[in-house]
Amino acid sequence: MAIHNELGKEGEEAAVQFLMNRGYQIRHRNWRCGRKELDIVAVHQGELVIVEVKTRRNKLYGDPEEAISETKIRRIVSSTDAYLRKFAIDLPVRFDIISLTGDPQLGEIEHIPNAFYPPIW
Repeated sequence: MAIHNELGKEGEEAAVQFLMNRGYQIRHRNWRCGRKELDIVAVHQGELVIVEVKTRRNKLYGDPEEAISETKIRRIVSSTDAYLRKFAIDLPVRFDIISLTGDPQLGEIEHIPNAFYPPIW
């Protein structure tokens, strides 16, 4: 596995632990449906929370969350729609970002609730 893939996997594990320590119930990790993918799907206080995780070794190229483009947001929203349909979920949905910089276990972690809203098509 490539080093950047290992870093991403470690970052997602740290994000899951971070969320669980704050009372989030994890429904799925790396949920896939065809080419659609969601990093973390959780439930917290009556909301379905879709979490995109971005991990970087440093901020040389900016904050990790800056890597989430409008195209990526549209893919996440489309994947969420597929998830809601597949599992017949009727809960409010929130889109969060967890940004990790440095060592995923010891580095900086930032949770950004309501990081973005679904774009108007």
